[in-house]
Amino acid sequence: MSSAGNRVIRGSILGAAILTLAATAPAHAEGSWSSYISDWGTGNESRRWTDGNTDSVSTSVGLGGCSASPTSFRSVTLTVYKDVLGPDDNKGNKDNTCSTNSWGDLASGEYYFHVQLINQNATGFKFSANSVLVKY
Repeated sequence: MSSAGNRVIRGSILGAAILTLAATAPAHAEGSWSSYISDWGTGNESRRWTDGNTDSVSTSVGLGGCSASPTSFRSVTLTVYKDVLGPDDNKGNKDNTCSTNSWGDLASGEYYFHVQLINQNATGFKFSANSVLVKY
């Protein structure tokens, strides 16, 4: 086979490999934001974020460096809400032990999370996290 024919075959193989890699690349979140939490009680709410649902990425909330007072940190129960006219739409509670929780691929809209419980109690505790990472 001629060297020109070899170049065509190699180019075709390389092109197919690039297409395969592109098709298997992981989905990237439409958006994300990071922050921290300092001395929140139950009822505190995060900032709002707008998910345009332009991807199939799950909405997640990750916490790191967690602490509580007046005792040690065990867990915080977070609820994600969709901000709507009237009572906001509850997307479910997750117990977070200073890790990451996922609420699945949510429909487009404006969302926030709410602290429901700290160490399984509704009152008497404060909660802090050195890092908060929300992906949507």
